Amino acid sequence: MTATAVVFAGGGSGGHVFPGLAIAEALRHHAGDDVRCLFICSQRSIDAQILTRAHETFEPIPARPFSTRPGGLARFIASWPGAVRCARAVIRRTMHEADTIHLVAVGGFAAAPAVRAARSLGVPVLMLNLDAVPGKANRWIASRAQRVCTTMDVGIGSWSLIRPIVRRSAVSDDSPQDCRERFGLDRETPTLLVTGGSQGAGTINGLMIALCESAGRALRGWQVIHQAGRDRAQPVSDAYERASVRACVRPFIENMADALRAAELAVSRAGAGSVAEARAALLPTLFIPYPHHRDQHQRRNAQPLVEIGAAALAEDQIDATRNVQTIGVMLEQLLKDAPARASMREALEQLPPPDGAEAVAAIILGL
Repeated sequence: MTATAVVFAGGGSGGHVFPGLAIAEALRHHAGDDVRCLFICSQRSIDAQILTRAHETFEPIPARPFSTRPGGLARFIASWPGAVRCARAVIRRTMHEADTIHLVAVGGFAAAPAVRAARSLGVPVLMLNLDAVPGKANRWIASRAQRVCTTMDVGIGSWSLIRPIVRRSAVSDDSPQDCRERFGLDRETPTLLVTGGSQGAGTINGLMIALCESAGRALRGWQVIHQAGRDRAQPVSDAYERASVRACVRPFIENMADALRAAELAVSRAGAGSVAEARAALLPTLFIPYPHHRDQHQRRNAQPLVEIGAAALAEDQIDATRNVQTIGVMLEQLLKDAPARASMREALEQLPPPDGAEAVAAIILGL
């Protein structure tokens, strides 16, 4: 029988899976075979893709995201009992295989039904908050958790403030030249990383396509690694080819550590995980927050880095033509301004290490 079992609950995007993987790495580093990790995730393919590649045990549950729209709300309500039952079965089975068990809610719509199941079985819950503005689900979970850890200061005194959470495997020690070569790129050419997160971002893809078509010269002397999202890669790849820009475009980048290490500059959404990984990789980044969040939490995720001169921030105006005229100008300036990029990197180097995963592991293990 395993001494300790930790069930990570959450999913629906890489940003809600990777933090759990980081904490699992830290737990195994401290406890080895005395700890067993299991993931309760959503039925979205991105969860299975990430967890399968990480060789983790996982159980998808039929959870649906909460929505205020009538159709979405009806689907959420209809899915809730089944999702709770599935999560309860996984947790109950795990309870018989370990001396102690903890549930860690890492975010995403699969977390709430798992928390409900854990509470019904008397399993202690630790909630992880990653965003500068906690969402409705996290506020609901926080009221039912024994402990809440947050990587952002959200002004709630009872929540434990920790540093950002980054997987060890997300930081590469290899040379930028070797990492570029793995993407089929030139070893010495400066490289731009473009990513909209694990599922890509349509408006960022559109920005780069429009930039290639209207001002391909902006990327002259650079090459690109671009994570475009499922079924979105070909139009982006074609645009780079027409602009004679050397590029590696993929739906999903399996080894983001190599991409981060290969790059001298990044264009990225500002999800908590993306911000944390850019910080850990010491990578100057132009953050373009997702424009449709009412609370604009992605903007606030990036703001601490922007305030110390470690990153730049742009507003996604959704329309590709307008984005070229605003974000495109900012990007072109950063591509040309090596001293500005060096200054951003120096500011990142002054920050303490993003060791939040170690802090959470220590809490769980009682260290």
